[in-house]
Formats: sequence, structure tokens, C-alpha cells
Amino acid sequence: MITNSKVIPAFYACYDNKGNVSEDRTKQLANYLYLKGVHGLYVGGSSGECIYQNVEERKDTLRYVAEEVKGKLTLIAHVGAPSTRDSIELAKYASELGYDALSAIPPIYFRLPEDAIYHYWTDIMDSTDLPFIIYNIPQTTGYNLSLNLFNRLLDNKKVIGVKNSSMPTLDIERFKTTGGDDFIVFNGPDEQYVSGRLIGADSGIGGTYAAMPELYLKADEYIFTGNFKQARSIQRDINNIIIALTSQKANMYAVIKEILKMNGVEVGGVRAPLQDISDNEISTIAEIKKLIDQTILAHS
Repeated sequence: MITNSKVIPAFYACYDNKGNVSEDRTKQLANYLYLKGVHGLYVGGSSGECIYQNVEERKDTLRYVAEEVKGKLTLIAHVGAPSTRDSIELAKYASELGYDALSAIPPIYFRLPEDAIYHYWTDIMDSTDLPFIIYNIPQTTGYNLSLNLFNRLLDNKKVIGVKNSSMPTLDIERFKTTGGDDFIVFNGPDEQYVSGRLIGADSGIGGTYAAMPELYLKADEYIFTGNFKQARSIQRDINNIIIALTSQKANMYAVIKEILKMNGVEVGGVRAPLQDISDNEISTIAEIKKLIDQTILAHS
């Protein structure tokens, strides 16, 4: 059930040593996160390097994840692509695989009017019977979902939620207030998981969850039990880790993948133009892993 899914990692692209999408490594990561106790997976989004993959590679990842954990976890397929045609192809494939819902960013590169964005999302929705989750991430797409378009989209009963990755928590509150009790708002910025949840987000989908799922699951527990002092404390600790993850020369996902490797889960590197880690960063990344381990222990 999507409504019962509170901690949903954004799934990473998993490559072999030649940089091709790996079936074994994709399934290994999916199973690893399942065993960690997360509630779902958001497959094929920013963390999945979707913009740098072709449609067939994205289909492979959707299939491998479904084969491994369908029925065990809530599965949301991000199908946003530069063209509506590719997005629809991915949407139909995700539906065939048995995904629970679809999601998509707005169109990228061209600055399109809201009417074009509306039709892009609606065309995707019309292509399957699956429910749809709007993905609002203005810092990368250049478009911030307006309440006018939001209200227009709500007329479509397939729209069940929004993954909001804009930084103002006000946006979360407005989307929740406008959407109503049954509408699902997912907090996007990991740096504000706790504040986002408290102001109205029902769940969270995030790119750093897989690096430290224990901490987000514990944060969810603190929120559920009303232990707000500990919730603030764990958010501070999470933010210290995120700052460390993003302070390296390498792309954050490359750093996280190295940490996963240190945990025994090999998922390869990142695809250029994302910058991979260099050998002289490994010792620093080991220190970040140590910080994560110590923080998990402190909150256990």
C-alpha cells in the first residue's frame, strides 16, 4: 500500500564494471534495501541517473527491480523522459511489470507553458490505469509546480500524490492542504525529512536514504511516537552526513555507491558527465561511512 509507505529510497543506477546496467547488481541492491526494512522503492528517478540512460536501459532496471521485490515493497516507477513518447513507453512497461504507481518530472530543457506541462503529465496518465504521483523538483527542471496547475491536475482521479522536492516546507503544507487528507505528499529534500513530515508530508522519497536507511526509519519512528526532541536530533545528524556526502569532488551518488561497496553491496560507479570518485577520496569516504555507522549506533 502506498499510503503505508513512509520511507522510500530513490533507487540508484547499478552498473557493471563496463558501465552497463547490471541485472545482478540491481537485484542485489533491491534485496539489500528490502532486508533493511524500507517500505518501497522509487525507481528510475534522479538517483537512478535517468537522464543519462536510454529507454531500454531504464526498462531493464524497472524489470530487474520488479523481479526481485515486487509484492514485497511498494514500487513507484519514475517514467519522466525528454519526450512524451518515451515517457509513455516507460509507463506502459511499468504497468505491465506490476508497478504500484507512476511518477514523472515535468518536461525538461525547453521552457514550456503550463498548458504543455499539463498535457505532458495527462498524456502519461492516460496511457495506463496506474495512479500517478507528480514530481516537483524546480531546482533541476526549472519549473515549480503552481497551485493553479496543481488544482487542475487534481481533477484527474489518477493523481494521488506529489513528490515535492522544492526546498520551502510551505509548498508541502499547501499541497497537503489543497489535496486533502487522502492525497499523499512525499517529502523530497532529505535535509528536511522531519520538518517536511511535521508540516504535512505523509511519507518521504529521498536520494540519500539507501546510504543510511536505518536513520530515516528511526526518524519515522520518532515522528510516529511524538518524540520530537529525538526527531530534531536525528535530522541534525542526517544533515551532518549529507553535508559530508556533498562536500567531495565526486558526485554525491558516486560517494554513496562507494559507501555501499564498503557495506558489501557493489553497484558500480556513476555515468559521465557525473563525476566518479578518485582513489585519493576513498579514505575520506571511509570516514563518512564511519560517521554513518556511529550515528546509526547512537540512535539504536
